[in-house]
Amino acid sequence: MKLHLTSRVLALILPSPVLGGTAFADVKLPSIISDNMVLQQDSPDGVWGWAEPGEKVSVKFAGKSVNTVADANGKWSVKIEGLAAGAIGDLTVAGKNTLTIKNVAVGEVWVASGQSNMEFTVNRGKDAAEEAQAADFPQIRMFTVQKSAKTEPAEDCVGKWEVCTPQTVPTFSAVGYFFARRLYQTLKQPIGIIHTSWGGTPAEFWTPRPVLAASPAFKPIFDSWDGAVAAYPEAKVKYEQELAAWKEATKTPPPAGTKAPRRPSAPRGGDAFSSPACLYNGMIAPLINYTIRGAIWYQGEANAGAADLYKKLFPTMIRSWRQAWQIEDFPFLYVQLANYMERHAEPTDTNWARLREAQLETLDLPHTGMAVTIDIGESKDIHPKNKQDVGLRLALWAEATVYYRDQEYSGPLPSGFQAEDGKVRLTFRNGEDMKASDGGKIKGFAIAGEDRKFAWADAEIQGDHIVLSSPQVPNPVAVRYGWDDDPDCNLINNTGLPASPFRTDEWPLGVAK
Repeated sequence: MKLHLTSRVLALILPSPVLGGTAFADVKLPSIISDNMVLQQDSPDGVWGWAEPGEKVSVKFAGKSVNTVADANGKWSVKIEGLAAGAIGDLTVAGKNTLTIKNVAVGEVWVASGQSNMEFTVNRGKDAAEEAQAADFPQIRMFTVQKSAKTEPAEDCVGKWEVCTPQTVPTFSAVGYFFARRLYQTLKQPIGIIHTSWGGTPAEFWTPRPVLAASPAFKPIFDSWDGAVAAYPEAKVKYEQELAAWKEATKTPPPAGTKAPRRPSAPRGGDAFSSPACLYNGMIAPLINYTIRGAIWYQGEANAGAADLYKKLFPTMIRSWRQAWQIEDFPFLYVQLANYMERHAEPTDTNWARLREAQLETLDLPHTGMAVTIDIGESKDIHPKNKQDVGLRLALWAEATVYYRDQEYSGPLPSGFQAEDGKVRLTFRNGEDMKASDGGKIKGFAIAGEDRKFAWADAEIQGDHIVLSSPQVPNPVAVRYGWDDDPDCNLINNTGLPASPFRTDEWPLGVAK
């Protein structure tokens, strides 16, 4: 059952950051309003800041001028409307003082967020040196939000806009950069990419606390945190003892052939980090007045042990961001988890397979898109180096569904299932000219009867259908495809984009690896 929060309810429960009545003698701006920024074309662009209460403030850019007055808390905001792509120049904000924001461009603005695979930088990835050397794109602008966990929504963050150059791109998000590069090459317009991610973090860190608190489904998240806070004093003492022992043990190198002991991890509960909504508060809330086109997202690994909860949590997070930005149904494009870990010889059932299913089902939410990466992961590395194809596949969704380019943008997605005469017939969307990526037989399909015992299936392609059978399963009732941590599956369409893993049954989790 999916959670639905109405816009009216969300408007009531989403907090607005407040300044606490602090007054400013001079006009001040948040860090996101700064040199080299990109404003969203053909949209009301938010510009905001602080001044002395009652101070008159004017904002001018590209021949447009907007005036306002700071409120009783010293806050002010305006919207600049009707900016056309390609406009470039200086933006001025004037009150008792005047601020000049230089080299401002107008184009397309996207937020890039998630955990470590979004944080993963260009200089760690495939062809890092060559990619950096070629990254001379003055009209791509990049902003990285400094990591910050907060208990309450913050008004500002730390970061700066940088022009994309061989010097600035190496430490930027690889997925964010390759997505932006492809959009720039397609649209020929300035691209702003705002990167805000933190490795190892679950989606509940990125969801507003009132939204989580509004649903009983998310009570375990609060229970876990409350337990960590209660246990923290005792856990801290134990941690300090373990840390002292670790420091003593690592004063000398370990014996040959052995590994040094791992540094103990600090316990949860001592600060804001790992509390519900902590990264929404610190790293998303400061951005919500900034006008964007949409968001890209690479996350899920940290929620893989709770796929059923993620089926509710992930769409809830997306809705909450849309409501916070007050940009109805802005495009939200995300990456399905790549192949990783052990490959099983026989059909199995795993937490990662079920997390991918939660991501696939999130496509039911309007204006979402999913880049399938089941073919470009690395079995022994949770951070695969090929981020070029990840960025490209996200951009294909954007080009087709946001910018209306006539092109294929997804691999085959399941659309129909029918058992007949001891066989199963499947239909697919985006399945034109399906084939095996390696030119051989289609692999990765398993079928089961009422006994719920899966066996590998023979697959025959018939147009946009696939017919499955197995002598071990005379009366099949269920199908699974790519259902493993690192599945051996090879179904693609005519553009080489891979099919998403899926299943047709709703049976409980079997063997979890």
